[in-house]
Amino acid sequence: MILGLIPKVLSSMTSKILSGFRDLIKEYDAAIVDLWGVIHDGYNLYPGAGACISEMRNSGISVLFLSNAPRRCSAVINQLTSLGLNKEMYDGVVTSGDATRTAIVSAIDDWHAKLGKKFYRLGPERDWGLMEDLDEWCVVEKLSDAEFILATGLFDDRTETLSDYASFFAEAVDYNLPMICANPDHVVIRNGSRVLCAGALAAAYERAGGEVVYHGKPFFSVYAMCFERLGNIPLRRIVAIGDSLHTDIAGANAAALDTLLIAGGIHAEELGVTRGFGIDKNSLESHLSKGSVRPTFAMPNLVW
Repeated sequence: MILGLIPKVLSSMTSKILSGFRDLIKEYDAAIVDLWGVIHDGYNLYPGAGACISEMRNSGISVLFLSNAPRRCSAVINQLTSLGLNKEMYDGVVTSGDATRTAIVSAIDDWHAKLGKKFYRLGPERDWGLMEDLDEWCVVEKLSDAEFILATGLFDDRTETLSDYASFFAEAVDYNLPMICANPDHVVIRNGSRVLCAGALAAAYERAGGEVVYHGKPFFSVYAMCFERLGNIPLRRIVAIGDSLHTDIAGANAAALDTLLIAGGIHAEELGVTRGFGIDKNSLESHLSKGSVRPTFAMPNLVW
């Protein structure tokens, strides 16, 4: 089930390759910026990313981070601070975790209102804070006691694969348990390695016959949260920056935003792009021509 996804805005125009974000400062008043693959890899800031964010703010551009992190924004802010990006350097953070928690607690529609209060927590311990401090909801240890599954990721994304969850999915389908996916990403780059995310689990659960609702990019509801945070800035004056064509760029296209693809992120291998080096225009266009989404601009990595 897809919530709040509006039709994609497609274009046959060629994506413009930039040398730095400074080329855009006269065009935009705000930027909605992805984190993983654009600003950091989970362990370190990418070279030039922090300085670029600072220069953007100094140039009068509002910077709002939008992440498919299945955690509350406070946890993401703490992580950014530990990486050297203090909260004075940007205007705010919105996460798919925020969107998920809001949807559950406020029962945003009939589907969420019918979920019940007992949930099975599918994900690593670092994500357990997503539903803390909510007395009405409780975590259960067995699928047979659950009313829905809250998926934030694999239990151990360092060692497990989707095949490890075949029997889990079969049991959950037998109990007819709906799943909420708090991170639609299928994969992320962590410290140079590809790691499976909750979106891959959710897609596998759907293939097994389960019902899933997603919160986060590319679905429109999370962009609506960003627009509310940014105030009255016209959409034409907002640019979305991300490294995933399937979530960052597709979601922003659907929300009628201009987009900047960081080609040295999740698609680096297929695009033949290395951070710190240029983009081959012909390779980029050849790859984009095979899909249905297109960035307005592209850079190998986020630099000023």
